[in-house]
Amino acid sequence: MRYENETASGLMLALGAVQFLGMMMLLEAVAPGYSMHDNAISDLGTIPQTRLLFNLSLVAIGAMNLVGGLFLFRELRDKVLFSFFLLGSIGAMGAALVPLDSPVGAHGLFALIAFLFTNLEIILIAIKLHGSMKVIGFLAGVIGLIFLGLMVLVDSGSVDVSGSIGHGGAERMIAYPTLLFLILFGGYLMARPSLRRVK
Repeated sequence: MRYENETASGLMLALGAVQFLGMMMLLEAVAPGYSMHDNAISDLGTIPQTRLLFNLSLVAIGAMNLVGGLFLFRELRDKVLFSFFLLGSIGAMGAALVPLDSPVGAHGLFALIAFLFTNLEIILIAIKLHGSMKVIGFLAGVIGLIFLGLMVLVDSGSVDVSGSIGHGGAERMIAYPTLLFLILFGGYLMARPSLRRVK
């Protein structure tokens, strides 16, 4: 059962991150006039040519992150970690269901929740790991939180600290480290049972 929980969690986390990262890159090339330097990631959820696929992909990563977190909870029984998985997933799915151009106006709050708790999720996972995985996870989460703070300053109009990478680049520095670590960690979880059996 232990191996099944780890493998299922790793599969969900890795696939969720892979499909979203791949879809985001594809849709950035499809969206007319889209700029990774200037445009927010969520702009892909408002452009007619990319709206449906982007929002479906965002719901998918939220759902898969939640299922992956649930399998991990069955193994670790860590309620705090699972609450971070839950909140991060709710943020992602909420940001998809309430797009940036929605009159409801709650997209920014959902996006903030998603960014904050997925990065905290990564840091808490890293605390439980050892060696290079611990270092990589901790750095990924900290980098994401630093750029999240910078984006809050930019979006509030307090100061523009996005620099040469622009608004879009700064936002991607919140998302990319987390997505890449989830792929790495997912592979790590899936590989551990088979590696143990070889021994």
